[in-house]
Amino acid sequence: MGNQANREGPLHLVMAQCCLCEIDNGDPIATGEDFEYRVTQDTFVAVRCRRCGLVYLNRRPADDELDRIYPADYHAFQFSPEKFGLVHRVRRRLEARRLLKLCAVLPANARILDVGCGDGFHLGLLREFGKPGWVLEGIDLSERAVAAARRAALHVKLGEIENPHLPDAAYHLILLIATIEHVGNPVSVLRAAARLLRPGGRVLIVTDNTATLDFRLWSRRHWGGYHFPRHWNLFNLETLRKLAGKASLEVESLQTIVSPVNWVFSIRNLLVDRGAPSWLVNRFSLKTPVTLGIFTLVDAACQMAGHGALARLIARRPE
Repeated sequence: MGNQANREGPLHLVMAQCCLCEIDNGDPIATGEDFEYRVTQDTFVAVRCRRCGLVYLNRRPADDELDRIYPADYHAFQFSPEKFGLVHRVRRRLEARRLLKLCAVLPANARILDVGCGDGFHLGLLREFGKPGWVLEGIDLSERAVAAARRAALHVKLGEIENPHLPDAAYHLILLIATIEHVGNPVSVLRAAARLLRPGGRVLIVTDNTATLDFRLWSRRHWGGYHFPRHWNLFNLETLRKLAGKASLEVESLQTIVSPVNWVFSIRNLLVDRGAPSWLVNRFSLKTPVTLGIFTLVDAACQMAGHGALARLIARRPE
C-alpha cells in the first residue's frame, strides 16, 4: 500500500447528510486521516445521525476526486494470488462457499450483476464454481477496476447502477459486496437495484457493521471500518433494514458474519498514527495471515453474540 502523502493539496470536499433521514442532523463521533494510502493530508469527520444512528462522513470527497482517493495500488483493483498468497487462497475458498450457498436456488440461466465489482474477484468465483449457463456481469465507477476485470476476461461495464442502459427487471441476483459504504446515495443505488431485479429477485449487501466491539474500542479515530476518506456511509442491522424499506424491498435475511479486517486495520491505524516502525505496522495488513487468523477467532467469538464485524442483508423484490 502507498505510504507517501499526495502533495496536490487538499481534497475537494462537499457537505453530506443522512441518506435515510435526508437531513444533516449528526453528532461528530470521530476524526481521522487516510492512515492506509496517504492520498491526502486532510482530516475527516465521521458523524452519527441523531434520528436513525447511521454513521456518515461529513464533509466527504466530491465525485471528481474518486481517481485520487482510489490510487492505482488500491487493494480491490489487484487482489491477486501473486500479491496476497495464502490470504487470497483462504478468502477465495470462504467467499466461494458463501456465494454458492446463496446462489443454490438460482436457475441454470440466471443473470447476476455485481455492483462495485472491483477487479472482478466475486465474478471470477461464480464463473469458476457456479453453473455454466449463468450470465455474469459487473459494473464499477473506476476505470482501473474495469480494466483489471476485463483483463480477466470478465464482462464488466464502466458506470453507475443508475445507468439507464441497464435492463429493467432482468436480474435474478444483484451483489453489493463491500460497495454500499462507498457510495454517496445508498438509497438511490438500492432503488436502482430494485428496478433491475426480476420480481422475486434478490439483492445481497455485505458491509461494515458499526454495532460491534471493534467499533466501540476504536470509534473515536482509528476504527478500520472508517477507511478514511473512502467509506461515506456506515450501517448496522437496524439501519440496513431501514435502507431496504426505503427501496421497497422485502428483507429476507439480516445477520452479521465474521471478518478480521476491521480488527487488523484498527490496530494498524493506531500504529501508523503513533509513528510505529514500518516492520511493526506491516504485521497488520491484508497480507499477514497470522494476524488475520488470530482476529478471525476473536471476531468469531463476537459473532456468537450476534455482533460479527460485517452486516449481511438479503432483500427481495416483491413478486
